[in-house]
Amino acid sequence: MRPVSATRSALLLAASTLALAGTAHAQTAPQAADQVDDVVVTGRPFGVSERASLLATDVLDEAALTVAPTATLGDLVAGIPGVRSSAFAPGASRPVIRGLSGPRVQVLTNGLGQIDASSVSPDHQVASDPAEARRIEVVRGPSTLVFGGSAIGGVVNIIDDRIASEHPEGGIDGHIGAQSSSVDDGRSLGGRLAVDAGPLVFTVDGFTRRSDDYEVPVFPESARQLAAEGEEPGDERSVAGTFADIDQYGAGVSYIGSRGFIGLSVKKLETTYGVPGHEHGEEEHDHDHEGEDHEHEHEEAGVSIGLEQTRYDVRGELTFDSGPFERFKGSAGWADYHHTEFEGDEVGTQFFSEGYEARAELIQRASDGLQGVIGVQVLDRDFDAQGDEAYVPKTNIQEQGIYTVQRFDRDGYGFEAGLRVDQRKLDSVVADRDFTNVSGSLAAFVRPSTETFLGLSLSRTSRAPSEVELFAQGAHAATGAFEQGDANLDSESVWTLEGTAHYSKGPFSADLHVYAAQYDGFIDLRPTGAEEDGFPVFAYVQTDADFHGFEAEADYDLWSDGDRSLTLKGAADYVRAETDLGPAARIPPWSATVGLDYTSTRFDAGVSVRTVGEQDRTAGFELPTDGYTTVGLTAAWRPLQDRNVTVFAAADNLTDEEVREHASFQKDIAPLPGRNLRVGVAYRF
Repeated sequence: MRPVSATRSALLLAASTLALAGTAHAQTAPQAADQVDDVVVTGRPFGVSERASLLATDVLDEAALTVAPTATLGDLVAGIPGVRSSAFAPGASRPVIRGLSGPRVQVLTNGLGQIDASSVSPDHQVASDPAEARRIEVVRGPSTLVFGGSAIGGVVNIIDDRIASEHPEGGIDGHIGAQSSSVDDGRSLGGRLAVDAGPLVFTVDGFTRRSDDYEVPVFPESARQLAAEGEEPGDERSVAGTFADIDQYGAGVSYIGSRGFIGLSVKKLETTYGVPGHEHGEEEHDHDHEGEDHEHEHEEAGVSIGLEQTRYDVRGELTFDSGPFERFKGSAGWADYHHTEFEGDEVGTQFFSEGYEARAELIQRASDGLQGVIGVQVLDRDFDAQGDEAYVPKTNIQEQGIYTVQRFDRDGYGFEAGLRVDQRKLDSVVADRDFTNVSGSLAAFVRPSTETFLGLSLSRTSRAPSEVELFAQGAHAATGAFEQGDANLDSESVWTLEGTAHYSKGPFSADLHVYAAQYDGFIDLRPTGAEEDGFPVFAYVQTDADFHGFEAEADYDLWSDGDRSLTLKGAADYVRAETDLGPAARIPPWSATVGLDYTSTRFDAGVSVRTVGEQDRTAGFELPTDGYTTVGLTAAWRPLQDRNVTVFAAADNLTDEEVREHASFQKDIAPLPGRNLRVGVAYRF
């Protein structure tokens, strides 16, 4: 395992030391247990309560993230109803929402895109890590009226508060955390600090994570794949090429006045991770990024990826004393992204992405139940790939969008409507394409009682093809295919009808979302029957498609006494997808989860059982996947009454089940980790 560089170690140590020292000067009493704020801003910039939202939303707040596993974004949010992971090993797992992924799921940082290359290929990591988040909001279903066509499947928004919008209580706020895991010899350390300095607030954060190849309960290749190859399973019980090393650090400064704030932040991400399925035998890779050694020894080192991104953001808000608008919100981000694929210690294909995205919004002053937003969004990004697997040509992508969302809400009923016009331009050596898309939505809701919310929404949303879908031409090892784009593709559009129900009374609460989506011009990657460079040829084509499914969640408080409570929880989801060419590829099967949670001021504990069905409705070149059941245990102890210290432990996949995620390209060579024990400690102040 390679050592952490002196610079990064010093920064992380300094952040932790400052945080610990700073708490001695706090003048206020320690905060009580966290209060959950259920107002969701993703998808509705003026903010709407989860219990009054027509969008299917879930929130991971700071309290939940404190004890969450150190994982990539896709693996962290997997298990939320309707959400799975692309499970392309621990280094590069993206969210899969209602069976959709890649360019159909928008991953954001504080409402702006990543400006990376993560949607180009499933083995590309998202250039943000959950460890930097204070809050993660997940919106399932089309949210394109605010975020454009790339959110046709859903949105995951990482909110980091690196640019502070308010003064920390008592003049200082922060977090220090560390944890380790047994299945991959993982260890992580991170810290965050915000300091009040009059009108200015300074923030600093950093974290580091190291993990080795993880262990599995079976030989990595599935029985079905071994049978197809005429092979027998071996004795190996770990998945080679699943190590991951990551370092991220950032800082910000905000000026906070009586009518708003403005701030600037910078973030640096450096990571190295393995790619399963490309081992070359006994060797060591030791590569250099910008003059720093990034060494990782592994007994079967093969293909690995080194990723770097530097990002600058500016964000602000101004409140108006009078007039039709309550406040103005603006944000912009610029990033320089460099991704290198190493074959052993040799440099292979490199990917570059550089550009900016900006957004400006006017939030209307609420009046007689009416509230809304008018916004504009612009993006300019240069993408380039160089090397043997540079299967997508250099492309400049420009986007402009203007949108409005309006909500009329009276006590017993209400309406919501939105409209967005987008223009997307892609210029490459293959072709220049321009797309103009119009999207709209209309919804109505009623409250038959104070406990019940019922809504029905109809939307038509459009997505312009991505640079991969248009211009790809070459072998793509991550998908095991020779991919052929089509420069003549049209925009993809979908009509979605969704019913929403929220209910909360006494000890019982529940949420239900039922949806049906009909795609016109669904862009699909399909086999042609030909072969090129030793790979089967897959071509991007357009067809019609139908998706339908549901997501349900429910909680019931079985017992409570003062600060102690025992809660029964349940969740389930299902999606079915059919195209004119047959079943859509990599559609996850149904799942159901039941759990029992005990909570109190000093101690929490929980047990959960999750069952995932088999998936035998498969596309071409796709093998079925068996169902499985996993058991998890969690516990957290807060030993000090006057300090927010949490010692926690968790046992994941307690029965050591063979778990293969059907949404993953890697499912038949890289099952998910086996039995894992996590322990950690966190201090929030």
